[in-house]
Amino acid sequence: MSERIVITQDMIRLYDEYTHLTLDRRGFMEKLAKLAGSSAAAAAIVPLIEAGQAKAAIIEPTDDRIEASMVEFPGSGGTLKGYLVRAKAAAGPLPGVMVIHENRGLNGHIEDVARRLALEGFLALAPDFLSPAGGTPADEDKARDLIASIDRVKAVRNAVAAATFLRDHDGGNGKSGSVGFCWGGGLSLQTAVADPGLGAAVAYYGAQPAAEQVEAIKAPLLLHYAGLDDRINAGIPVFEAALKAAGKSYELHMYEGVNHAFNNDTSTARYDKPASDLAWMRTVGFLKRHLT
Repeated sequence: MSERIVITQDMIRLYDEYTHLTLDRRGFMEKLAKLAGSSAAAAAIVPLIEAGQAKAAIIEPTDDRIEASMVEFPGSGGTLKGYLVRAKAAAGPLPGVMVIHENRGLNGHIEDVARRLALEGFLALAPDFLSPAGGTPADEDKARDLIASIDRVKAVRNAVAAATFLRDHDGGNGKSGSVGFCWGGGLSLQTAVADPGLGAAVAYYGAQPAAEQVEAIKAPLLLHYAGLDDRINAGIPVFEAALKAAGKSYELHMYEGVNHAFNNDTSTARYDKPASDLAWMRTVGFLKRHLT
C-alpha cells in the first residue's frame, strides 16, 4: 500500500516563496525534499500544490451558452490581446469586468473565471499582460519570470487601457470594474488608484497600494484575504488605516484557515471550496451593485 501524502503548511509557505519571491525551481525542490523526506515524496507533492492547468474547467470553452474570442486593443506603447466573453442570451448593454491573471499569465483557469463572470451577466475581458513579450508562454515558470520583468508603471497603464476598452465597448453599459487574483489582485487595486473612471475593484489576496496612494482611489473596493497568507496580510493594517482615514468605500473579508490562492480550483492543496464559493458570491453581488 502506498503511503499517504501529507502536505504541511511549511510546504505551502515554501511554494509561496518559490512562486512569489526569489527561490528558483531547483532550490524549491531541494528544500521540499527535505520537508517531505525524499526527492520522490517531493515529486509526488508538487502536482498537488501547484496549479494544474489540465484540470477540467468549471465552464468549458465550448459551452454553448457563451460566445468568446481573442481581441486586440491599444495599450501602453503597443497592442494588447485579451480574452473577451459574454453570454449569448444576454440582452442589452452589459457591465464590463476586467479579469486580471495571476503571476503565471493568461491561462485556462483565468479564462474560465472570465466565462463564469460572463454567465453572471457581465462582459468579461481577461487581458494578457504579457502581450508586449509575445504573449503568455506555455511554460509557467517562464511566464513567472516574464511577469517579474514587467515594468509596473506600464502594467498599470495597460490595465487602465483594458478598463477603458470595456467602458467604450459597443456591448457595454459604459461602466467597468476589475477583479484580480494574486499578482492580479495587486494590479486591480493599482488600477483603482490610477483610473478615476473605474466603477469597482475586487482584489483576491493582492498586494496593497502604499498609504499615500489611497487618496486617489475613487472606486469602491472588495478585498478578499486568506487567513494563512502571512506575506500579503502583513500589509493590511496600514492599508486599512489609510482607507478609513480617507473615508473610502471598502469591504474587507478574511477567510480564516485558508491559504493564498484559495480561489484557484486547479491547485488541490490550496483550493478551499467553501471560502471560494463565499468569496465568489460576494464578488458577483458587489460588481452587480456598483456596475449595473
